[in-house]
Amino acid sequence: MLAPAILIVLFCCGSFVLGAVPFGKLIASAVAHLDITKRGSGNIGATNVAREAGVKWGIITLLLDCSKGFVPAFLFMHLFDQSELLLSGIALATLLGHQYSIFLGFRGGRGVATALGIFLALSPLECLIGAGIFTGTVCFSGFVSVGSMLAACIMPFLLLATRRSITLVALSALVSVLICIRHKDNIRRLLAGEENRWRGRNPC
Repeated sequence: MLAPAILIVLFCCGSFVLGAVPFGKLIASAVAHLDITKRGSGNIGATNVAREAGVKWGIITLLLDCSKGFVPAFLFMHLFDQSELLLSGIALATLLGHQYSIFLGFRGGRGVATALGIFLALSPLECLIGAGIFTGTVCFSGFVSVGSMLAACIMPFLLLATRRSITLVALSALVSVLICIRHKDNIRRLLAGEENRWRGRNPC
């Protein structure tokens, strides 16, 4: 079924608002009575929540942020017979909502978990390969930021290798750029040798 234009606009706006919900900040405030934006790295994502509020709450944050990316893309893909370009727009709206949250003064998270949810919906095989690359990189280096950026940057090449559409490849390339931009502070700390490792030198 083709969706009318007004429904597409509403779906896009709804995806942006859903993406903007700062689950990490809400969870850390509720369970640990702390403002996660003022602790650790100041990020609202799962890694900082896990460090500051506990691993269990970090995992819950990860799952919720991932679902923000998965649900809109999955629903739009299965409810409407629309082009991949529109589907990519819905996915991008969710990611931008997370990275530039209207609830946090247009500040937000890095977008890695939300991007994971998006590509679990759109290209699950390639996404799982990317997740494996992320895990291996974090285990080897100890840096979540390095694993996140490497997995994001490899995703377009995985999609090219499996002959997915150019639209999906372009979406993944744009997502990787946005994720790397949001990691600019991590890149600065890595170059300065000041980036924190995840749970010690050999996390795995």
